[in-house]
Amino acid sequence: MTGPGPRSGPMQPWTGLGIFWLMSAKLKAICMAGLAVGVLDGLAAVISSALRGVSPGRVFQYIASGVLGKASYEMGAATVLLGIFLHFVVAFGASAVFVLAASRLNWLVLRPLVAGPIYGVLVYFFMGEVVSALSRTAKLPRTAAGTAVGILIHIFCVGLPIALLTSRYSARDIT
Repeated sequence: MTGPGPRSGPMQPWTGLGIFWLMSAKLKAICMAGLAVGVLDGLAAVISSALRGVSPGRVFQYIASGVLGKASYEMGAATVLLGIFLHFVVAFGASAVFVLAASRLNWLVLRPLVAGPIYGVLVYFFMGEVVSALSRTAKLPRTAAGTAVGILIHIFCVGLPIALLTSRYSARDIT
């Protein structure tokens, strides 16, 4: 079976009936990076929290508490799902910001191994200082170890995947 798009040949099963080939380069980059970051950063959050004795559900209820406040912890599976949804909204948002910036700043696409870690650190501090401050989450104390782990997670699970996937899907088309 051949799919529509610029390439002829067998359709890849992950292309969603060929729709992937019809997307613009920017949208491909945002979708792939958003999915990758949502999964990688979500797994990192679950694993690092589990090492501290926190359940996966509680991680996502914490995210949902940004909207619902303390009530999030009393609402069960519904707020776990809301937290997962919000986590992916943030992942797609961070991806979209980078892709749109890359369309203006060519070096972001040309130097993903430099741009990615820088962007990961920026996202970490933006989430901690701006998003958390505007949300209804409990304000947790920041420790040096927690900050170091958070920055490393954001470098490897947020910034680098976004930059590398943006470069992969956009090098020819975004710039």
